[in-house]
Amino acid sequence: MRIITYNVNGIRAAIKRGFIDWLKTDPADIVCIQEVKAHEADIDRVAIESAGYRPYFFLAQKKGYSGVGILTKIEPTNVEYGHGKEQSDFEGRVLRADFGDITLINAYFPSGTTGEPRQSYKYIWLDEFLDYLNELRKTRTKIIVCGDYNIAHKDIDIHNPVSNKKTSGFLPEERAWLDKFMNNDFVDGFRHLNKEPDHYTWWSVMRPSTRLENKGWRIDYINVSTSLRDMIKDVKIFPEVKHSDHCPVYLELKP
Repeated sequence: MRIITYNVNGIRAAIKRGFIDWLKTDPADIVCIQEVKAHEADIDRVAIESAGYRPYFFLAQKKGYSGVGILTKIEPTNVEYGHGKEQSDFEGRVLRADFGDITLINAYFPSGTTGEPRQSYKYIWLDEFLDYLNELRKTRTKIIVCGDYNIAHKDIDIHNPVSNKKTSGFLPEERAWLDKFMNNDFVDGFRHLNKEPDHYTWWSVMRPSTRLENKGWRIDYINVSTSLRDMIKDVKIFPEVKHSDHCPVYLELKP
């Protein structure tokens, strides 16, 4: 099973930049995307299907905002839209697909960069999401959680940790939640095999040179439950893929 997570920052804009052509190169069996930023009528399902993927979307009710999708070549045995939290489901943040005994959760975590109200909601969302996962694990023991977490975990995951100590996305409380999440039976897939610095998944559009200089943040993850840890065969980050201000993250599980 080859999995990619990718915040496309607007699927229509990404398609204009060659996203469908990239899909046709067979980058993975399952591509989880975030920030779809579209309503159903705006999405070119035919183009996605022409690339060999069956698309499932859970979209925000607000136009041009949030939304997640799972594009898959493997037929899911079950798909669930949302996770039963009103505000989160209104914003289209969580989409689940089961593939036999493996459950894949695609999530777009809230950002707190617009101010205190959204930062406060981010903390609420994080706790609700972990509660949801803990409840799910009572019946599903093989879980993959991927998406844009909007949190850089360790100093190694951000190019300037000192100057960003008080920046949303690298606050002590957010990083502590990731500690709790990782210690709660989840493994950071990328870091399981790659301990090297200077691997990032997002670069600020405010300064386009940051991507050229590789001054970024690693805020996109694929986590697996510990029961799947020994099945991790390969991990990659693809900064050369440029349909968005993020780039794809890849994880492969061996049979």
